[in-house]
Amino acid sequence: MSGDANAAYSVKDHNYTMIQAFEWYSEGGGVHWNKLAKVAPELADMGFTAMWFPPPTKAAGQNSVGYDVYDLYDLGEFDQKGGKRTNYGTKEELLKAVKTAKENGIVTYVDAVLNHRFGADRVETFGVVEVDTNDRTKEISDLYDIKGWTGFDFPGRDNKYSTLKWNFNHFTGVDYNDENQKTSIYRIHGDGKSWAKGVDKENKNYDYLMGADIDHNHPEAREDIINWGKWILKELGPGAAGFRFDAVKHIDRSFIAEFVKSIRADEDVNRPKMFAVGEFWKDSIEDLEEYLGALGTQFSVFDAPLHYNFKEAGDRGGEYDMRAIWDGTVVQKRPIDAVTLVDNHEYQVGQALESWVSPAFKPLAYALILLRPSGYPCVFWGDLYGTAGPEGNPQQPVSQLGDLIRARKLYAYGEIRDYWDHMNCVGWVRTGDETRPGCAVVLCNGGEGFKRMEVGKGEVIIGEDGWAEFMCSAQSVSVWVKKDAPGFGRRDLSIYD
Repeated sequence: MSGDANAAYSVKDHNYTMIQAFEWYSEGGGVHWNKLAKVAPELADMGFTAMWFPPPTKAAGQNSVGYDVYDLYDLGEFDQKGGKRTNYGTKEELLKAVKTAKENGIVTYVDAVLNHRFGADRVETFGVVEVDTNDRTKEISDLYDIKGWTGFDFPGRDNKYSTLKWNFNHFTGVDYNDENQKTSIYRIHGDGKSWAKGVDKENKNYDYLMGADIDHNHPEAREDIINWGKWILKELGPGAAGFRFDAVKHIDRSFIAEFVKSIRADEDVNRPKMFAVGEFWKDSIEDLEEYLGALGTQFSVFDAPLHYNFKEAGDRGGEYDMRAIWDGTVVQKRPIDAVTLVDNHEYQVGQALESWVSPAFKPLAYALILLRPSGYPCVFWGDLYGTAGPEGNPQQPVSQLGDLIRARKLYAYGEIRDYWDHMNCVGWVRTGDETRPGCAVVLCNGGEGFKRMEVGKGEVIIGEDGWAEFMCSAQSVSVWVKKDAPGFGRRDLSIYD
């Protein structure tokens, strides 16, 4: 685990584990911050050390999930866009949730939506050219004027925290002409203005995603957003330890690098090891490595290729060779920069980008990210507690996921010995360290069998040579611990003695 992930901890009491503390259909109506404060002791006891909070900033609609951001500086404090609170609650309730989590040993990561804006206060007239949807570098019209929603005055906030009023000069593109109600991709015209260079190359240039696309090369926009990053960490207090950056493949990487470096270097913010993870969601280890290598500072990404390997493994069942599960993943190539995950809010059932890992395979997938030493695991709220939707199709919690999280906290320590000699039945042994026991883990995505692994000699062992045969039940995960290991009784986990 990189030092940046555990900036708020002076001593590693146990393994670090993050939870994405929401799902797309999390209960709205302003109650979620209070819910997170309530469950913080339970999550801490289970073994979580960090919570990724949903976007705390004011969105275009009061009951929005939050990715259609309107005002970064409104955390549920001002009467804007339908009321004071956000979908998750008021600023006071947010501060309480962060504080309560910190008191229970859990730090908070802020979901930073810095790519675009929605819900403008007024229409402006400005020059544009239309570009091809599949080739954003190709102009398909002459320069002409449109009316677009790019005027942001934030009247409810009345200049508190920031005096900047946003206008079309602070954006690179929009997708709607209010004059004729035409939807297209419009690149805003201006001296030196163009799509960002340091973005993903899909569609030749993937700067534009949605809404009013922020021009991160505009000095006022750039300064205002970096100032916000410093402000929100100070505003939330010592429990706020970093950021999850939304849609980074659409944001100039030079801006992301400057944002991270500026905050880590600011003595007043006092987050020299601030954690930073980006959502660069692409099933390409080459593109992810290129992105990480160009930033010039430590930065993590969610391991999208690993998610897709889990998806394939679950879909193919016993036909999938488990020995290929790490191929082409971030955790294989750059483990210190990998945030490993099974599923998240954007790929859950009912979403446009649905890519849900088979429920039958999820216990195996979680064992793979929780009980091995590489990567920083992120557990999805919807997998731990179930999802509330979509309507008529809620998803159930993953069976015994809480036990696997607790096993990570208690037993996933020491050297790892791998036994990956069969396509359907794999295992490993964690040998433990000076003060904590280890465990033996067996996964099977096929039929029943046995896995022979060396666990070392002890007071009571199965083999005099220190080896033992562990049953490999069909399509299962088994975690075995010594009978005197703390935390679980015989009814909770399999044991070896």
